[in-house]
Amino acid sequence: MNKVFLIDDEVDVQYSFRRIFEGDEIQITTAGSGEEGLKIIPRFKPDLVIMDVRMGGITGLETLRRLREIDSKQLVIMMTAFGTTQTAIEAMKLGAYDYLLKPFDVPKLKQIVAGALKAARDMKQVVSYQPLLDSEDYDLGIVGQSEPMQNVYKLIGQLAASDATALITGESGTGKELVARAIYNHSKRSEQPFLAINCAAIPENLLESELFGHERGAFTGAATQRIGKFEQCDRGTIFLDEIGDMSLPTQTKMLRVLQSGSFERVGGNHPIKVDVRVIAATNKPLEEAVAAREFREDLFYRLNVVRVHIPPLRERRDDIPMLANCFIKRLGGKSGSRKSIATQTLKALELYHWPGNVRELENAMERATVVAKGDIILPGDLPPEILGQRHGPSRGGAQNSTVSAEGISANLSALSQKLFQWARQQSDLKVLPAIERELIIQALIETKGNQIQAAKLLGITRATLRKRVEKFNIKREVAIK
Repeated sequence: MNKVFLIDDEVDVQYSFRRIFEGDEIQITTAGSGEEGLKIIPRFKPDLVIMDVRMGGITGLETLRRLREIDSKQLVIMMTAFGTTQTAIEAMKLGAYDYLLKPFDVPKLKQIVAGALKAARDMKQVVSYQPLLDSEDYDLGIVGQSEPMQNVYKLIGQLAASDATALITGESGTGKELVARAIYNHSKRSEQPFLAINCAAIPENLLESELFGHERGAFTGAATQRIGKFEQCDRGTIFLDEIGDMSLPTQTKMLRVLQSGSFERVGGNHPIKVDVRVIAATNKPLEEAVAAREFREDLFYRLNVVRVHIPPLRERRDDIPMLANCFIKRLGGKSGSRKSIATQTLKALELYHWPGNVRELENAMERATVVAKGDIILPGDLPPEILGQRHGPSRGGAQNSTVSAEGISANLSALSQKLFQWARQQSDLKVLPAIERELIIQALIETKGNQIQAAKLLGITRATLRKRVEKFNIKREVAIK
């Protein structure tokens, strides 16, 4: 349950907030003045404070100053009428997360509150990077004891002790944001704000404004001045995820921030100085983007001061049992169930190639806990692709499953039986020829009938492939070049 504290001397506004957020898993507590709010907040410990700029007693600005002295990480959204927008801007310079204009646009209000609550969770959730032996000790920790992860831990520790810019690389789903938050949590800026921005999720024409803010009238729809994330995060840490998707004009402005610590709002001409630590992440090979002139070379070198590469899950298979058990225990804590993983199931997990990395493993464990009929998660409870199964009609017309080599190794006895059943349906083939024929067909389908590429995939010569194609009369099933 998210806790929101509202400070406003208008009873109607307090009533409206309760109605708007009713059923949204948000607990609203209210106060009618800044003085009252300052007494309640230390006890209530809200995730987010929303308050009016103008109230009876001390002003919203003064209340904000005192709140920041009590807790510099407390997120505050200011509210203002149209005539006092500039006051709200001043409030944001004091460290407010955002501001709302009265009367409220309810969808916009919910969007801003949701974003602020996520930012609050990001700042409060401490990420551990110590390779603990017992996965029960992890909440949002980075799990793993393999040698590649040990190297990651060392770099996190070195980065946490400095203010250096960091570039985190790795495939999607490897946990780049967790590493960024671990660096932040253990750094000297851990008491200051942490904001995460996904550069790929924000439209290109809005990203510059989101990061650096804009002046009133800077573009169509810019009815008021807006403070960007860099100003909001002054003295803190900003995490720029998927920075490889940033446009070249925005890259130019980002380069200036890293070089001089200053920038201008969109439509502005006055430099704004900030002290922000930048941690960037990407799943794209930036060196290739630089070579293709899609990413600035000078910005790349500014970001690549210390690089932390997170290995894909297939390169640290020793960590899979610990990760799987960690997810099962975490899910069990939420649902109250207690499940364990069978040895065969762990073997299947270790042999799968995990294109979606740790995120895919977590999703697989969640599915398994839902479909498992008992207290032990069996191989059959895993998603079909992990066992190498593809359900659907066979080329022989019967219902069957195609099996991968990894699936065979994971559950050899059961899968061998399936293979023999399948081969028996083909009157002219035995097991090995049946498997060989299926692999050749699959390779040709994958390469759209290109024999040279198919032979390379199979690890044989083109001449050998031609002989097998003729032997199994495959031409009528696959268009071959």
